[in-house]
Amino acid sequence: MAEENLFADFLIARRNELRPADVGMPTGGRRRTPGLRREEVAVRAGVSVDYLARLEQGRDRNPSAAVIGALADALLLDDTDRRHFSMLALASGAASTCKEDSGLCPGASTPQEQLPESIEIILRALNPTPAFVVGRRLNVLGWNSAWADFVTPLGFLDGEHGPNLAWFTFMNPNARKVIRDWSAAADHFVAALHRAKSRWPADDTLRATIDALRKEPEFAKRWKTHRIGEDASGTLHFDHPEHGTVEVPFEMMSADRDQSVVVWLTDKVETSARGLRLVSGD
Repeated sequence: MAEENLFADFLIARRNELRPADVGMPTGGRRRTPGLRREEVAVRAGVSVDYLARLEQGRDRNPSAAVIGALADALLLDDTDRRHFSMLALASGAASTCKEDSGLCPGASTPQEQLPESIEIILRALNPTPAFVVGRRLNVLGWNSAWADFVTPLGFLDGEHGPNLAWFTFMNPNARKVIRDWSAAADHFVAALHRAKSRWPADDTLRATIDALRKEPEFAKRWKTHRIGEDASGTLHFDHPEHGTVEVPFEMMSADRDQSVVVWLTDKVETSARGLRLVSGD
């Protein structure tokens, strides 16, 4: 698969989402394509239509900070999207000018993810609260026994690819049966991979994971939207084969720049001598 220009893809996706009314323009007239026209965004950003076309077509990969800011304003990006937009621009420029030994080129070697011993100690200390560690590629790098007890009946630890949040969600047919809010979970993990791709553009293993997932239509559809919202907390809803309907609030805590500890809070799920069981919220 050809190397993506995520900056250009994001720019086009956001332009297509805006409507004339969003930016105070008349809504009359017929349009051949959804969203704002290229010339309309160019005027709002104060750049030429030709230059915007070069950015969207990947023929120019080095926009200045001023241009990035002007385009972000023109596209009505919020703070989270603006940061992501800037990171994509930097990654796009690095990919076009990198040297083979710079560590910035797509395909450059990247270290394997390793779970520090200190994090393993934390996971054990959190028991009986279910907890695990997720890496940049959404691989589950480590977990405690309480989490394993809960997810094993879901089939999460099955398969040759090893525990991976996105792979289970999209590639394991059981996921749609046991995750009640499957669509929200799917969007969450696609967004996480988008953030990772912009932050670690040289990670060839991450790129291979994404390329494999893009063969699945639901993932490919979500990937094109370039949603990158950051959800450090929330609630998961399961139809658990042993515990029935279970709500599991979660919190994510950064362990280092590559890894996060995810804790499934115990106001709905607790550990007993026979394993995890549903606790009534009534």
